[in-house]
Amino acid sequence: MEQKSSHLSPVFVGHFKRNMPGAFIAVIALGMLYLLLAPTQSALVVKTLNPETTVLCARMTEGEEWAVSYIHSVNKRPVYDYLRIQGTQLLIARSRYDAFGAGMPETTTPENPLRVGKDGWLEYTVNRLVFDVRIFVGRVAKHQLHLKGREIPFASLANPGRTLCFSSEKKSLLQILTQGCLWK
Repeated sequence: MEQKSSHLSPVFVGHFKRNMPGAFIAVIALGMLYLLLAPTQSALVVKTLNPETTVLCARMTEGEEWAVSYIHSVNKRPVYDYLRIQGTQLLIARSRYDAFGAGMPETTTPENPLRVGKDGWLEYTVNRLVFDVRIFVGRVAKHQLHLKGREIPFASLANPGRTLCFSSEKKSLLQILTQGCLWK
């Protein structure tokens, strides 16, 4: 009994190349064009509003986590909000803080548990999908973006008093390369 192969044999490919070289080149060219132009790459995009200007673009993988930190306005203690890329949305995963303050979660629910970590910090599970996150760049909060091992002060992206809009976008490889989406 003869076994059937699930892939093209080298003989067939060779025959195809010899007898239809133009078609073979066209198929390869179309494949390369698709890889270059199809929006398949996830990117974290940070823009200012009014006027809208992209101030940071970072190539991300699905589920890759990043954080925003700031100093709480009442108790003057640090807070870290962790987010993830999920398709063309952002998942606000959790918040970590070492002391309660006005507006900080202080109770637990089945959907949003509040736990004390091994390091003594409180960790509140948010688990909410959003299309974007908008944060006002203040003068006192000392907002920072923690991304790929870097700490980027919001004040280096926009002047205090401006709003930064964080979103997830699908970009093509061409956009990643030409728009500076490795880092911008």
